Amino acid sequence: MRVTVQDLRDFKRHGERFVMLTAYDYATARVLDEAGIPLLLVGDSLGMVVLGYETTLPVTVDVILHHTQAVVRGSQRAFIVADMPFLSYQVGPEDALRNAGRLIQQGGAQGVKLEGGASVAPTVARLAAAGIPVMGHLGLTPQSVHQLGGFKVQARSMDAIERLLSDALELQQAGIFALVLETVPAPVARVVTESLDIPTIGIGAGPDCDAQVQIISDLLHLIPGRIPKHARAYVELGELMRDAVERYAADVRTGEFPGEAESFRLPKGVDPDAVAALSRSRRREGTVEGRGDGGR
Repeated sequence: MRVTVQDLRDFKRHGERFVMLTAYDYATARVLDEAGIPLLLVGDSLGMVVLGYETTLPVTVDVILHHTQAVVRGSQRAFIVADMPFLSYQVGPEDALRNAGRLIQQGGAQGVKLEGGASVAPTVARLAAAGIPVMGHLGLTPQSVHQLGGFKVQARSMDAIERLLSDALELQQAGIFALVLETVPAPVARVVTESLDIPTIGIGAGPDCDAQVQIISDLLHLIPGRIPKHARAYVELGELMRDAVERYAADVRTGEFPGEAESFRLPKGVDPDAVAALSRSRRREGTVEGRGDGGR
């Protein structure tokens, strides 16, 4: 049985911290689900860490839908949240409802996530009224990266802090079941967390949120180079993969792979000598045929 919205609310009510991780494919979803991660996010971050774009903006509903289906197939227990990409909900509540409905109905997600504050509250209310669980997202909102002037820490002035808190309360009133706080000062995240009845999920928001989320490729350090300040690498998977690929390539070149363990034998009743004789026979036939008229 999958984790539910009520389970997530109970985590906060009981003071039990929980975890969310991004997942974009079947294999990763299986591993994370078996590890007991209760909340998986099919984030539009896949545009950057899977597809190689500079921002999340090129990601479409069809792309999110494709990856959501894979993650759903790879999980049994986790609550799956699908990101609503750029321009899939900003046009209006009805357009948002159609797109969110696809992610739920066709994708198999249990909820959707969208970015923004008071301006998207009517959309949140429309989705919630239709029975679609909605996760909010405040602070650094990657879909607004050009407006924000880059991937920078948000809510650093009193006006911005008050606006963020007001947005959080309005989103809660509109019906979100949880709120992602991205790249805001830890004291700000603590105030928001204490002010809300719903769980907060931090990424670069300090230790006082009810939950934490990380991008899986950062946690595994899958992509070479520096990881963001808010992330921590728990394994150097990129280096391990490169080492494994180099050893595999070396074994192929020397003939060490495949060996007997990776090869299949003939079934009983098939004479190996007869099979070998086929090769010799074919070579002789090829030599004779190859002579042609020019060999006369």
